[in-house]
Amino acid sequence: MVNAETSVAIRKVDAASFDDFLSLIIKLAEYENLSPPDADAQGRLRRDCLSDKPKYSAYIVTVEGKPAAYIIYFFTYSSFLALPTLFLEDIFVLDEYRKRGVGKRLFDFVKQTAKEAGCGRIEFTVLKWNKLAQGFYAENKAKCLDDWYFYRVVKEDF
Repeated sequence: MVNAETSVAIRKVDAASFDDFLSLIIKLAEYENLSPPDADAQGRLRRDCLSDKPKYSAYIVTVEGKPAAYIIYFFTYSSFLALPTLFLEDIFVLDEYRKRGVGKRLFDFVKQTAKEAGCGRIEFTVLKWNKLAQGFYAENKAKCLDDWYFYRVVKEDF
């Protein structure tokens, strides 16, 4: 468990921490058995994170100075609530830091961010096979929506 003596920091990704952030994205791809971002995608990730008008927000978590986790989120808008929605694109904790309170701290950070932004909700997706994540979210009061399907159209089909 992360305790008072353990140094845990959540910081906005900047130019100095971007390579550590990118290494965590690659670890997530490995965990999910997906191809990691190629060189072009890595360049877009850097540009879109570090520009004057970032397309997404990213935070990295370090434990005792070592990269341990990250989040990516952005805001959408709910026409029915007439409030912003924080969409959590990624939340990832390296295996060696799971079950130690790191994910909880990061998810609490996301909830606080949504609260400060006046959001009506937080939304995210979870892979069907990822029972560990599903249990984590249930413990943190997230509800699985039975009445909605998640759809995607990829750019090749536009």
